[in-house]
Amino acid sequence: MIGFRTVSKNPTGSRVRRLAGASLVLPLAVGALLAGGAGTSVASPGAGPTAVVSMGDSYISGEAGRWKGNSLTNSGSRTGTDRAWVSGSSYDPAKVYGATAGGCDRSDSAEVRSAGPIADVAVNLACSGAVTDNVFRASNGGVPFKGEAPQADQLAGVARTNDVKVIALSVGGNDLGFADIIKECAYDFVLWGSYCYDDQQEVVNGQMDAVMAKVGKSVDEIRAVMRTAGYADSSYRIVLQSYPSPIPRGAENRYTQSDWSRLNTGGCPFWNKDSDWARDSLVPQIAGRLKAVAAAKGAQFLDLRDMMQGREVCAKASKQVTTAAPASAKTSEWARWIDSSETQGPIQEDMHPNYFGQLAAGRCLALVYAQPASGNFGCRNTAGGDQSGMYLTPAS
Repeated sequence: MIGFRTVSKNPTGSRVRRLAGASLVLPLAVGALLAGGAGTSVASPGAGPTAVVSMGDSYISGEAGRWKGNSLTNSGSRTGTDRAWVSGSSYDPAKVYGATAGGCDRSDSAEVRSAGPIADVAVNLACSGAVTDNVFRASNGGVPFKGEAPQADQLAGVARTNDVKVIALSVGGNDLGFADIIKECAYDFVLWGSYCYDDQQEVVNGQMDAVMAKVGKSVDEIRAVMRTAGYADSSYRIVLQSYPSPIPRGAENRYTQSDWSRLNTGGCPFWNKDSDWARDSLVPQIAGRLKAVAAAKGAQFLDLRDMMQGREVCAKASKQVTTAAPASAKTSEWARWIDSSETQGPIQEDMHPNYFGQLAAGRCLALVYAQPASGNFGCRNTAGGDQSGMYLTPAS
């Protein structure tokens, strides 16, 4: 988890908000396979309760599922956006994240749980902040994370007690340092008056090949676990997915870059050039490389680069939540902003799909699962609609 704070003053003297880059990404306990509700009897491929499993990082674990849009109100329910609100000034993140609050942050709205009844059991092994090393089996270089065994070793238990039908995987963003990229680009907007895209592109290019090799190994590790459990490769599917952009293009931002509204009001402190780079270069570059990994490893690819088009933080087509504009999947932002204030939630939630975004991602997974396992798809939203308006397109 990487964050930073600033208490510098803007030209008019107002306080500049705290900035933070969240670990992914930038999203079951070993004994919880258990969180999906599986029984204790031993099942086998083709027998027992069917299961859908999610593995990887915070973009699939459910980080930021606490929030139904973004609101400038810092008290009470934050104008109805804070699902962890209890009463008065009391908040309980466990209402959303259960026992993983402040750690893996597996939310009740995470993609694997929002996908609906595509299987008898939904098992969320993903963990906020995880990298590829946290997916591998311990016997092959895997590293425990946040008190849990490597995710592939947890998967072995799930595969023994359920009939696993689909495994959704989101990983690689933390290996690429996505949180650091967010932090540096925000720094350049707030403190330095310079662009980040050129330097950060060089960093990404220098790491990409090695990271994608590790993503490929993650798929191999999943295959090895499933084969050991008696599964034929054709008896289930692995869906490797890309990342949605949490910020819009510069021209689609409702706040101008010439004042401090992007920082103090919108929570999206990025220059237009950096926003355009992230939306039209970085996110597509990562998606393209993940698609290639999926093809090489026999996995299905789900491209989420456009999933939040028009619903990003600060997007013109969406609104912050106010008393006049209540939280709604049809009008509110689908991603968590950069720290709306020092009193709203932990840093690690920033720049992740929120409750509405997670419902949309779950719908995308359900739509893909209804298609042949050999197809690769993109997933987009219908302007002015909610998650029910998500639809598939051929992957780019």
